[in-house]
Amino acid sequence: MTSENGQTNGHRGRDDQAVLLVAGLADLAVSTLGSALGTVRGLLRRSDAVQLVEEAERDLVARGRLALDRHATLPPAHLEVLARHVLATRSRADG
Repeated sequence: MTSENGQTNGHRGRDDQAVLLVAGLADLAVSTLGSALGTVRGLLRRSDAVQLVEEAERDLVARGRLALDRHATLPPAHLEVLARHVLATRSRADG
């Protein structure tokens, strides 16, 4: 079976596997970064240093959220697009 963009189900399975692999690597990187930040916090017990580390952590979380929002948006389903097209065509014909 072929999808609208010409990919077969085998390609889709590999694409899904690639997405899962990237998500796993990202999770590993985030957890490693969290451990590193915990170590840095332990080393830097100055009052302003802890605030700087917390701010950097918040910035990284926000950056990660933006990256996921930017890259994880899925296109509309093919049948949904067709249904909207049919409804629009019918409303023009009836109106």
